[in-house]
Amino acid sequence: MQRVIQRTATARKQALKKTHKAHERQELLDRVGIRRARKDFGGALSGQFQEARKNRWEDWEKGPLAPMRDSGLQRTTYGGQDASVLHPPRLPKHEQRRHVLFAEGDRVCVIRGRDQGKINVIQQVNRESETVLIKGINVADVIIPEWAKDRMGQAGDTQPQSFPVSMDDIRHVIPLEDTQTGKMQNVIVQHAYAAGPYTERPEHSKLPRFTRYISGLDVEIPWPLEEEPVVTDGDMDTTRMAVEASTFIPTLEHPPMPSTVIDELRNKYSRFRTRHDPEYLREKMKEDYHKEYRKTVSMMTPQTDVKNLKIAKIAEARKAKLDANGNGILTPAAIDFINKHLQNAHLQKPTKTKKSKSKQAA
Repeated sequence: MQRVIQRTATARKQALKKTHKAHERQELLDRVGIRRARKDFGGALSGQFQEARKNRWEDWEKGPLAPMRDSGLQRTTYGGQDASVLHPPRLPKHEQRRHVLFAEGDRVCVIRGRDQGKINVIQQVNRESETVLIKGINVADVIIPEWAKDRMGQAGDTQPQSFPVSMDDIRHVIPLEDTQTGKMQNVIVQHAYAAGPYTERPEHSKLPRFTRYISGLDVEIPWPLEEEPVVTDGDMDTTRMAVEASTFIPTLEHPPMPSTVIDELRNKYSRFRTRHDPEYLREKMKEDYHKEYRKTVSMMTPQTDVKNLKIAKIAEARKAKLDANGNGILTPAAIDFINKHLQNAHLQKPTKTKKSKSKQAA
């Protein structure tokens, strides 16, 4: 038993070690992939900036002799940006924020960049890269590939698109009451934090469960309102009565329970078991059928007849030596031998004699 326990403990340790190594290997691959994606993204931005600086320098230095860049093969895509810049790489897990305080529908103000000071509504939030798309902010022309024109229904080669903005470059804009005048005015929130209460959201909601507050004032920043999706019933939809009807009977022998859960709760190899595997039962049934078949089709030869008669006689002789209770019956010779033995034993038994008084006095 100790060997079985030791073998089980060793197997468990090996499995845990293997799982830990696989987890470390996957983390390494994720870090390498993120590093490579960030490098490619930075290289693409750097290449665009260098090309823009070079074109600007040529236009400034050459003046009237500057090349006409809005002609030739690139005349329809001049000034357009590659679509890959629209998808910034995600940040590693240890660099991501624990609480993302921005959501779709929030009014924010840009505090850095060419659109500094502009206020508009967030259209999309990317939590992995910690960037947002703001309506009408950081807009540039994007080059549309040939294969995407038919899907988008776009005839031109470029389309204006809002580019991602980092969450560090935006701040919330909420209405607050002025303590002096008592009027409501828009205020830019410089610092905010997340805390309780944690509320339950409906299934269609994309909002986090926590609550956000203004640092220092502890004033709650309300989440944007979400419209509940309109669900229309069709002709082929299942009725609510059929959906809410309880038809599942919990059991350990049928799905969704795995077939091995019984073996974990009850000993499969116990001598008191009342169930067996279907394969084992089929094999046992085959053996029984084979024995019955062998009995019915045994070869009737003189040798087998003599053998069967001999076996039957031996069985009858054994049965004749037993009484109704199944105990053995003694023969007359055995009974006479036992009686003689008991009589001899009684005759040979020594008798005790009294000692004389003279011997006792001496």
